[in-house]
Amino acid sequence: HYQQVVNSSDISWALPRLVWHLEDLRLGMSYPNFYVSRLASRFVKVCLSGAGGDELYAGYPWRYYRVSGAVGRDDYFRQYYSFWQRLVSDRDKKDGLFTNDIRRQVKEWDTFRTFSRVFTFNEQLKYDAPEEHIANSLYFEIKTFLAGLLLVGDKLSMAHGLEERVPFLDNDLVDFSQRIPIGHKLMNFEQIKRMDENETRKLRRYQATSEGKNVLRQAMTDILLAEILKRKKQGFSAPDESWYRGESLAYVQEILLNKRASYRDFINPRYVKQVVEEHVAGRKNHRLLLWSFLSFEWWCKIFLDGVSIV
Repeated sequence: HYQQVVNSSDISWALPRLVWHLEDLRLGMSYPNFYVSRLASRFVKVCLSGAGGDELYAGYPWRYYRVSGAVGRDDYFRQYYSFWQRLVSDRDKKDGLFTNDIRRQVKEWDTFRTFSRVFTFNEQLKYDAPEEHIANSLYFEIKTFLAGLLLVGDKLSMAHGLEERVPFLDNDLVDFSQRIPIGHKLMNFEQIKRMDENETRKLRRYQATSEGKNVLRQAMTDILLAEILKRKKQGFSAPDESWYRGESLAYVQEILLNKRASYRDFINPRYVKQVVEEHVAGRKNHRLLLWSFLSFEWWCKIFLDGVSIV
C-alpha cells in the first residue's frame, strides 16, 4: 500500500504539465489521476483502471432521477441536457462568456442540437419508460463522457511511462452489460422512478449513495468485505471548492485576473471576474468552471504563446 498527499500548492505545478501532456482542451479535474499515475510508475509499468464501471453499471444515481420522469423523447432531451450544460448556460455562451470578436466568428451556437444528435443517430433507442430514459443516459455517457475519460487516462498514464488497462471494457463484458436490466444496476430504481424533483432534501442524498453499480456489488459478495460493498460513492477529486476560496485563491487570482492573460482574446474577462467573485463569496460553487478557465489559460500560454514549462 502506497499513498501520496496532494496539497493545494501542488495544483500550480501539475496544471501546466497536465495541459502539455493532454494537448487538447478535454482536461477535466484530472490532477489526482496525474499524481496517482506518477506514484504508480515508480513501482510498476502496467496498471488496471476501473474506467467504464460507472458508465456501464449506473454509478451516478444523481444523474438519473432528473430524467426518470420524462414524458417522451423531447422532454427527456430537455431534462438531460439541463444537467450537462450546468457549468455555462446557453444564454451565457451567447451573451456573456465570449468576447465580441469570437461571438461574431462563431456561426453555430446550438449545443442542444449537437447534444441531441448523439441520440437521434441511434434509431433503436426508445423514450417511453423510466428504464429506457436511464438506459439512454448510460448510452450517452458511454458514447461521449467515457471516450474523454479514456483519452485522458491514457495520456496521463503514458506521461509517466505507465500502461493502463481497462478490464471493464472487454468487448464481451460491454455487450453483456447492455443486456442487464436497469433494475439490477440501480438498487433504488423504484424510488428513483417516483422521485419528485422539487424534494431537494431527498435529492441531495443521491450525491453520495451505495445504490449504484448494484450488479457489481452483488457479484463481489463472496470476495469483498461488507463494509466495502456498502461503501458510498466517492469521486476521485480534491477539495477544490474550498481551496479556490482559501489556499489556492491567490493562484486563481494571479492567473485569471491578470490583465495580460492570454484567454482574454477569447473569453470575456468581466465574466471570468464575476465567476471568481461569486465563488469566493460562496454564492455559487464554480470549482469546475474555474478549473476550465485555468486550464484554458495555460493551453493558450503553451500552444499559442509558446511558453515553456520545462
